[in-house]
Amino acid sequence: MGLPKGVQWTFNFDAGIGAFGFFNSLYTDVRPDPSGDLSENWFESFVKPALSASVAAGKSEFFGKLSAVGERTFAAPPPLVGDEASSFQVEDAHLGWRSGTALGVGEDALEFTVGRAQYRIGHGFLLWDGAGEGGSRGGFWTGARKAWEFAGVAAFRPKRHNLEAFYLNRDEVPESETNTKVWGANYELSLGAATTFGLTYLNFEADSDALPARDGMDVYNGRLFTAPFTALPGLAFEAEYAREENDDLLTSTAWTAQAGYELGSVAWKPRLSYRYAFFEGDDPATSTNESFDMLLPGFYDWGTWWQGEIGGEYFLSNSNLISHQVRLHLTPSESVTGGLIGYLFRLDQPASFAPGVTSEDLATELDAYVDWSLNDNIIVSFVAAWADPHEAAEQGFDRTSNFSYGMIYFAYSY
Repeated sequence: MGLPKGVQWTFNFDAGIGAFGFFNSLYTDVRPDPSGDLSENWFESFVKPALSASVAAGKSEFFGKLSAVGERTFAAPPPLVGDEASSFQVEDAHLGWRSGTALGVGEDALEFTVGRAQYRIGHGFLLWDGAGEGGSRGGFWTGARKAWEFAGVAAFRPKRHNLEAFYLNRDEVPESETNTKVWGANYELSLGAATTFGLTYLNFEADSDALPARDGMDVYNGRLFTAPFTALPGLAFEAEYAREENDDLLTSTAWTAQAGYELGSVAWKPRLSYRYAFFEGDDPATSTNESFDMLLPGFYDWGTWWQGEIGGEYFLSNSNLISHQVRLHLTPSESVTGGLIGYLFRLDQPASFAPGVTSEDLATELDAYVDWSLNDNIIVSFVAAWADPHEAAEQGFDRTSNFSYGMIYFAYSY
């Protein structure tokens, strides 16, 4: 390729295109239509070329990455997604150094990264999404941009321990700029391959006019992911807790717990799981704001941490929300996986959800998904979802019709 020798070069290319359709409009998109046609359909696409490099420096190495993302949303998207839009800009642009075997306390025990880079904590419950999408950039669902506008990360990883200190500046959509920045520390302890325990402290800065409760907020987070029984390797548990504090402006909590069991020796390897998630809402009877700030979560798996392909993607946030999730995941073959996810959504504080809401009962949702790997480079994903509005949705949005949604998405990775 004509690139300098003595450097390990890696070229990647990712692309995707998807079709999305609502067969009844969003609960929050209340609009008269004499024809009775409340459907909305649109397309999204993206490309992401990337070039990575590493060069040895004794027993250590320097590394870097440069990439760009072009995204487009077209064909009459709904207002929440944004108008037809396209953009092309730098995504990754960072340099770093890792210790290799130079320190004698484990390979790559020390690592530094500076520049436009991705960074996440755990499964993305609080912190993952380093870049805004939708609006004038396009790509509301696609989410191809994840790198922070600036990231400075120092990591020390001796054997089972992982200690990180970081400063992050979010790359936001221009028309929705909040100047969100965060610094903090993260510690993780790995006990074998099946258990990870983590503790995190975060401190946020933001535009005090746009997000007054976030500016100066402290966040304390603890989490555990474990499959503790060697005789039952398919039995796994997850738990995570977060507390947000900002003097008299905000005090709020959120937590989640999940249990799942996979029958690994049975055909299709069925895995059944249940998850409870609580995100506090603001109590209008108190002077303090208790509304949990969902911060910057990311997509770890279907339903995590966008809860519901209808609810979590388009009309709910991880605030003032109680969710019950039941999931059945199947693996029919090495190239095909799929499953069903059911949700019951309830409100923590109905009065702060919308004017006139007194019921806690918000909605139920059922999602069906299939991921099909056509080959080593192409994955096709199919989603069909249905949601039923309950009393709180009727009170808040005057909607009683069921909401259906479908998606097909082609992803290419090289």
